[in-house]
Amino acid sequence: MKGPPVKDVAVIIPTMRRPDMLERALKSVFAQKGVEHRLASVVVVDNDPGGSAASVVGRLTEACPVPLVYRHEPRPGVSTARNAGLAATISPLIAFLDDDEKATPDWLAKLIKARETLKCDVVFGPIHGRVPPGTGWTTAYLERFFGRQGPEKTGLIDHAYGCGNSLMLRATALPGDAPFDPKTDQSGGEDDALFSALSMRGGTFGWAADAWVDEFAPPHRATLNYALTRAFAYGQSPPQLAWREGKPVRMLLWMGVGAAQAGIWGMAALALTVVNSDRRAEALDKAARGLGKVFWTKGFEPHFYGARELERLEKAKA
Repeated sequence: MKGPPVKDVAVIIPTMRRPDMLERALKSVFAQKGVEHRLASVVVVDNDPGGSAASVVGRLTEACPVPLVYRHEPRPGVSTARNAGLAATISPLIAFLDDDEKATPDWLAKLIKARETLKCDVVFGPIHGRVPPGTGWTTAYLERFFGRQGPEKTGLIDHAYGCGNSLMLRATALPGDAPFDPKTDQSGGEDDALFSALSMRGGTFGWAADAWVDEFAPPHRATLNYALTRAFAYGQSPPQLAWREGKPVRMLLWMGVGAAQAGIWGMAALALTVVNSDRRAEALDKAARGLGKVFWTKGFEPHFYGARELERLEKAKA
């Protein structure tokens, strides 16, 4: 006799002082189709020291088709928040959705199907970047920046993306009580370190081409300055990882690549600026990533999360 279905998937949503976005993200999870027999819980990790998400969760609890778990983690930090979410569930499959994302109705079902078909440790899905009105000539660039494009078809891939819009096999991809390094709480990059370690252990990555989410960049992030600073930080990841892994030669090679990248794309950006081309944003992005590969050491790391994000939110509110 066949037993009852096993509910083995938890969705974790870290959030910090974005109640409207959180409500949109939660409602998109409540509306998921075809996963009633798999979804065990939805976990909201409130990373605001003031606990601002509690009222949103309390108001929406009855609308959630499964247990809606609230965890207050008052220590601001992206890794600390993700680890707190993991501590709130024992589910063997973990889906991460960011609070500024909205999942399509078949998002989770597509991730689950892709992971089971590909038999991979982590599967990622594509993202439509959305920016508020008023971003002018940078709109197309910012939409691409906050979005995520991948292969046209579902399949195994040889690299990882960010945690947002992902499904992970906990036993292999998220080992231990705190798989996300708290040292990255303020700067980010916690997913790069996690997936680099998984790759070194022989882990595999997959792509679910039809598991779409929309990502809505808030006004204080939907700027060219913010995007280029993030691009600089993204560029820092390869040499930083090489150094942490004890590979100084690879680190130096990345620095050389970065210097060339910064020089070539910096000149291209200058030329495109002279002719007032919108394409200069893409060139500036590539130059910034190159500079990040050169200036990757401590002291050059920009901070996007935790206390720094609280400061930005306070300024935006004022």
